[in-house]
Amino acid sequence: MTTPALLPLSAAGYPPWRTLRLSEKFILLLILSAFITLCFGAFFFLPDNSKHKRFDLGLEGRAHPSHRHTQGGEHRHREEEESLRDKIRADHERALQEAKEKLRKSREELQAEIQTEKNKVMEDLKKKDPGPKPLPPVPMPKVVGVSDGEPPEPDVKEKRDKIREMMKHAWDSYRQYGWGHNELKPLAKKGHSTNIFGNSQLGASIVDALDTLYIMGLHEEFKDGQEWIEQNLDFGVNAEVSVFEVNIRFIGGLLAAYYLSGQEVFKLKAVQLAEKLLPAFNTPTGIPWAMVNLKSGVGRNWGWASAGSSILAEFGTLHMEFVHLTYLTGNPAYYQKVMHIRKLLAKMDRPNGLYPNYLNPRTGRWGQHHTSVGGLGDSFYEYLLKAWLMSDKTDSEARKTYDDAIEAIERHLIRKSNGGLTFIGEWKNGHLERKMGHLACFAGGMFALGADGSPDDKAGHYLQLGAEIAHTCHESYDRTVLKLGPEAFKFDSGLEAVAVRQNEKYYILRPEVIETYWYMWRFTHDPKYRQWGWEAAQAIDKYCRVSGGFSGVKDVYSSNPTYDDVQQSFFLAETLKYLYLLFSSDDLMPLESWVFNTEAHPLPVLHLGNITLPGSEPAQR
Repeated sequence: MTTPALLPLSAAGYPPWRTLRLSEKFILLLILSAFITLCFGAFFFLPDNSKHKRFDLGLEGRAHPSHRHTQGGEHRHREEEESLRDKIRADHERALQEAKEKLRKSREELQAEIQTEKNKVMEDLKKKDPGPKPLPPVPMPKVVGVSDGEPPEPDVKEKRDKIREMMKHAWDSYRQYGWGHNELKPLAKKGHSTNIFGNSQLGASIVDALDTLYIMGLHEEFKDGQEWIEQNLDFGVNAEVSVFEVNIRFIGGLLAAYYLSGQEVFKLKAVQLAEKLLPAFNTPTGIPWAMVNLKSGVGRNWGWASAGSSILAEFGTLHMEFVHLTYLTGNPAYYQKVMHIRKLLAKMDRPNGLYPNYLNPRTGRWGQHHTSVGGLGDSFYEYLLKAWLMSDKTDSEARKTYDDAIEAIERHLIRKSNGGLTFIGEWKNGHLERKMGHLACFAGGMFALGADGSPDDKAGHYLQLGAEIAHTCHESYDRTVLKLGPEAFKFDSGLEAVAVRQNEKYYILRPEVIETYWYMWRFTHDPKYRQWGWEAAQAIDKYCRVSGGFSGVKDVYSSNPTYDDVQQSFFLAETLKYLYLLFSSDDLMPLESWVFNTEAHPLPVLHLGNITLPGSEPAQR
């Protein structure tokens, strides 16, 4: 009795089945079955891209059943099957060989291969998605006075060089201990952040310091900052940030870096961030939320603000940056958002002509009737004046709004102490609190900056008022042990320009007093302003400098102060920049061509002439 063939294969090349016993045939069948199963497993499951090619090649001739019934079809079918098995066998051997080779490689080599594959995928994605559209070309505003400014006097140059060295120490310390973090803890020598930046490392100190580095001629440091921004600054993070702080520090800083250096990356990053802030304006009134999540676009207000209100100094300090965004992008949304805020405020009743610090974005009503030129209110008034200056003095609406506001402030908030010191108090529910904050000391510079163009020939009056505020703020420094000013100081109970509460005795490297010294120097060239600025610089270097940078101090009336262990980003953006400019010649950053935002980031005056911003009406002189 003959044994039927066990497999539908040609016997050519194989030993005669008749010579094998049944048990041997059975074992051979098991082995062969296992081998075929392994081959087909490799065919379907091994991660080898060539399997798709094998499948196409092996089954190409079997696409239509009719092929099997043509003459000689059976023979071709066997050849195709044999060819297919040969391919599977060869590919299986190759896959096993590749696996063995990978097992022989070190962990580092494998990680390098994986990274190479990731990079290839990212490159492919970039080719498919070219990213944001290029911005339309616009005329670059005339950029003048962005370098040099060396003073002719050797002693002044020596002071300027010292300020530059302080900047170098602050930057190098941050570069070494806090790189990529928002700020620096100079004693702990590690990164630091606050809730205004959310929970992400956005490199606030890098962005804030860029224009200071450029103006000081620290171009290698500037290049390091630029490279970090190009490679690491990502606004697609799940972080809830302060709209105000991110606007003045990041958008202002990036725009200033763009105008100074001409590097497109800064403009592109500024626009990417600005688009992330726009959802904050999605409120019933168009008054933006104080905070917005950069990823989700969800906004909300600070829990401590009066009746869920937005803050005057926050939603009123967007105009400069947003006008430049519309100018650079051609997108009218930015300009329209800030003009809507202005028009809404113009329609509202103001108690005693004063702007309260709180406004509810849902109802459009004022919150607590608290008015100040210091915290919560300060930069709103500053931006009214600077909107006029930045428009080449064509935005007459902004100028009139500023003049009216300052008239009310002078009538209700500005007083002279028994000792003859002029100060700016705070209005709370019909009562004047005789206390002035360090933040309000910027107003001396603002009054001087706005003197030219004042109504009723009051230019001399406002320049004098600026000088009086500068004197008062200098006294607040001079009456401390460290010769550094407290956070707030009172004018009652026989005390003048002195802090009373312990929680108002700290100095956190703030710039406002030095800012006023600089403006007063530019407009008067009175040498006392350089002298006062040098006193402040020496005190900062003596009492705030540590091996890891610069730190604020908790009590300016103590001869042995404790540190707060924070090097604020605004110390690099503002304090050191204003000191450097104070000891530079006037042709460095001339005020006819540049307007500084409230974080000391210079933006060029827009000499628009007959050009009209998208979404605006022609300017009226």
